[in-house]
Amino acid sequence: MEANINNTTGAINDVKTIQRLINIFEDLSPESREKMINTISTFFNINRQTSTHHTFANNSSVDTVALTREVDEPVFSQDRTMSPKEFLLEKSPRTDVERVACLAFYLTHYRDFPHFKTIDISKLNTEAAQRKFSNPAKAVDNATRSELLVPSTKGNKQLGAFGEVYVQELPDREAARAAIAKLKPKRKKSARKSTPSTK
Repeated sequence: MEANINNTTGAINDVKTIQRLINIFEDLSPESREKMINTISTFFNINRQTSTHHTFANNSSVDTVALTREVDEPVFSQDRTMSPKEFLLEKSPRTDVERVACLAFYLTHYRDFPHFKTIDISKLNTEAAQRKFSNPAKAVDNATRSELLVPSTKGNKQLGAFGEVYVQELPDREAARAAIAKLKPKRKKSARKSTPSTK
């Protein structure tokens, strides 16, 4: 009985989560939806079609995953022959933070190296014929604070969801900022409490 209750609760939570995602995706263009799905798949290392099937206590069932995608081919980097120098020239990063994010993107999608340290960013930066970072550790730290990178295991870093969409849109910074804004949860306006009258 307890197992059935837990299964039912889990299924209901999954359905609620999907409904929230649908509400978010409704505001996006088809192209943006595709990019978001690709980003989420990459971030959570989802590399095959999956389908989750739950059974309720009354033996009725619901498929909670309707969005499936073949990802046998690379999602972001169809042309994996592009050199890091060419990639950086194409993305035209203007700040150290943008450059770190671009290098992290290249490591992740062109080198299959999703977990990296500051030294890996520095080495790729040199390979890309970019000017040296005045302080590589600070540049990586700033990219992490900006949420373009996120902590990984064993002191490593990895490209975050914000970093994924930001680099994809570069060199169009307006589109890059807009893509990140769509990922951020909308803040609910709190109703002002009326001050009780002292009269």
